Amino acid sequence: MKLDAILWDYDGTLVNSVPKNIDITKAILSIVAPHLTGENLPKYLLSEANYHEANHGAKNWQQLYVDFYGLTENEMLQAGSMWAEFQEKNETEVMLFDGIKGVVEQFSHFDHGICSQNSQNNIRRVLNNNEIGAPFKAIIGYDDVPNGNQKPHPFGGLKCVESILGHANSNLLMYIGDHEADAQFARNLQLELGSDAKVISVAAAYSQSEPESWDVKPDHIANTVEDLAAIIGHYA
Repeated sequence: MKLDAILWDYDGTLVNSVPKNIDITKAILSIVAPHLTGENLPKYLLSEANYHEANHGAKNWQQLYVDFYGLTENEMLQAGSMWAEFQEKNETEVMLFDGIKGVVEQFSHFDHGICSQNSQNNIRRVLNNNEIGAPFKAIIGYDDVPNGNQKPHPFGGLKCVESILGHANSNLLMYIGDHEADAQFARNLQLELGSDAKVISVAAAYSQSEPESWDVKPDHIANTVEDLAAIIGHYA
């Protein structure tokens, strides 16, 4: 079977957005949890290496904020509601991972989509600035999904597939992401699409994730962007 579409996560998969995410998180903490700023800033916001440790150690963003950054439940919920707005306002530049543009161009004859917890407008702007916006037929961002249905809930994936294909009767999809929640998202999306569908899960380990340690295993691991091209090519 040939792929119906290639779906991507955004942060840590298409782009290295760690510097921007750290900056946004600091700005949000200054409002919702000022006691966690200055000398009390969580250590996981002090460097990119520390951020990766927390981001890939947490099951989801809620756990990241509570267990790693030290926010209360109420502070976490308030922070989450501010994320899309602060992403839009923040002007820190993000960069595509080396080689990603070539991969998208190589497989531009497929329809592409993005299922992300970033904002749709922000994602589209970065894609267009890098001249790879055309293959991406649908972008489902944080603000397009109800709070209770964020990844790994399959809501955003189903919406993305329907936007691309005009229906949800897919046979073969690929979902590429850097987090264990992305592997779980792919599994949940397959369950939602039914037994006739197959969702191939690919872990983007080139962003310093460690898929070997995940409870939910992906179908493939891309340790480099070159690996990613080979994996997609196998199904092309």
